[in-house]
Amino acid sequence: MRGHSWGLHSPLEKGRGTGHKGRQEAWTHCSGRMAAGLSCRMGQKRQRVLEADRESPRGRAQTPSPGEPCLGPPATLGPRRSIYFSSPKSHSAQLGSDFFDQPAVALARAFLGQVLVRRLDDGTELRGRIVETEAYLGPEDEAAHSRGGRQTPRNRGMFMKPGTLYVYIIYGMYFCLNVSSQGDGACVLLRALEPLGGLETMRQLRSTLRKGTTGRALKDRELCSGPSKLCQALAIDKSFDQRDLAKDRAVWLERSPPGPSEPAVVAAARVGIGHAGEWAQKPLRFYLRGSPWVSVVDRAAEQNAQA
Repeated sequence: MRGHSWGLHSPLEKGRGTGHKGRQEAWTHCSGRMAAGLSCRMGQKRQRVLEADRESPRGRAQTPSPGEPCLGPPATLGPRRSIYFSSPKSHSAQLGSDFFDQPAVALARAFLGQVLVRRLDDGTELRGRIVETEAYLGPEDEAAHSRGGRQTPRNRGMFMKPGTLYVYIIYGMYFCLNVSSQGDGACVLLRALEPLGGLETMRQLRSTLRKGTTGRALKDRELCSGPSKLCQALAIDKSFDQRDLAKDRAVWLERSPPGPSEPAVVAAARVGIGHAGEWAQKPLRFYLRGSPWVSVVDRAAEQNAQA
């Protein structure tokens, strides 16, 4: 059977003994098959690369199916801040200096709905939406501490750049929180908040610091419904005087998320300034109508606003 292994020879072997022409045809046939095989393998490799590129996070455009783990980076490209190098107080919604740089009346209105945040030493964050403010217009305002343009160590914060805190004491025991605005000696008093976060801590602070009534648990609406209550609930005292609300690490202001509609604003007379003559009647107190967290509701002002 030796010499009869037909069909097992390569094209080159088949060309043996047929002369130069046979060998040339055999080489040509073999080269064609090799080239075709190489081209096929290269095409297959290119196809695999293209398929892998489409399946990779870089080339895949479609949304992964439910249950399929998403191993790639987010679809949005561009530089991103690493969480490992972000500062502890990195708040995208925090309001900066530009927000405070406006006249007192405009600022008093703009404060409504924004969120005041207080970070305690242990890291606890207390939050409240501002629902009531009062504007004090500076030297011409007979109810302002800066009336007549007088400056003292006590009211210096009123004459500092917009956004500076002015904290003063009333009745020798309670604090009030103001924020300076445009204009020398002009500021806005924060009168009431709607508590949003840290209510139990606020309750503890109020129970510890308030004078008189003890033993009764405070209702939520009692926590920040007044300028001194607000300061007690957020543990704000004279040490906060002259701080910058746009840069401070313990207290700052954040923009409130947009709601379905803008609440109506009531303009009424300020509270507790009967000694200020005609200025006592000017509608320089602003609050969100219908809010149960407001300290004093002025029905007459609300009716006039509707008329």
